[in-house]
Amino acid sequence: MTVHEEYADDLALYALGSLEAAEKALLEKHLDECAACRHEVEHLRGDMALLSLSAAGPMPPQRARQRLMDAIKREPRRQAAPTRTVWWAIAGWVAAAAIGLVVLMLWRDKSVLVQEALHLRAVSSQQGEELQEARKIVETLRSPGAQVVNVTKTNARPQPQGKAFYVRDRSSLIFLASNMPALPAQKAYELWLIPKQGSPIPAGVFKPNPRGNAMVINPPLPAGVEAKAFAITIEPESGSSVPTMPIEMMGAGE
Repeated sequence: MTVHEEYADDLALYALGSLEAAEKALLEKHLDECAACRHEVEHLRGDMALLSLSAAGPMPPQRARQRLMDAIKREPRRQAAPTRTVWWAIAGWVAAAAIGLVVLMLWRDKSVLVQEALHLRAVSSQQGEELQEARKIVETLRSPGAQVVNVTKTNARPQPQGKAFYVRDRSSLIFLASNMPALPAQKAYELWLIPKQGSPIPAGVFKPNPRGNAMVINPPLPAGVEAKAFAITIEPESGSSVPTMPIEMMGAGE
């Protein structure tokens, strides 16, 4: 059971949430009838899990929360029948006391406070970086000025193929590959940007998953290079500075 080739590009954009409304409606109608394409969307979303973002808020340590509960349980009950105003005053006092107790527990346990602060700073920084990366991916895929290049290999079944979305002004590149053959041990595929002038530029090393799919997202590239074509070679896992012949796949810009 294979994914319909005419939907391969739309499936990747659909998984990223970047498909236009009309195309999305047509694709979803097809997905209702095609189990293979639904399965492909699920795997694409798994492969793109690095784009999913989550938020976590701070929470007092368990020991501080337990001490707070114990303190509230030990609070003596008032014997008089208080008015509503008195009840609100009591509630405010209990809340203030509870907050003060939590702060006191955290202050006394300085090591826990420092660890919590460092953890929150790391989480916040990571989420900011992930959000920025996600924005770059969507901007590249939807940019009107994106150069779209199909990279293929002739006389092979199933047909290995790749699609490069390249925005020269931002030096942004998103590359999606499918049906890539398995690699020899300690080898990897390397993507190359072939400029109109000059030598091939390394554009990312990648290994396909067991289903033959792979992605390269925003590799470091020099600014403003006009791409004549993109090519793929097999290189050592660490990559090469110049392509090793033969070229496995190549595609010229549209």
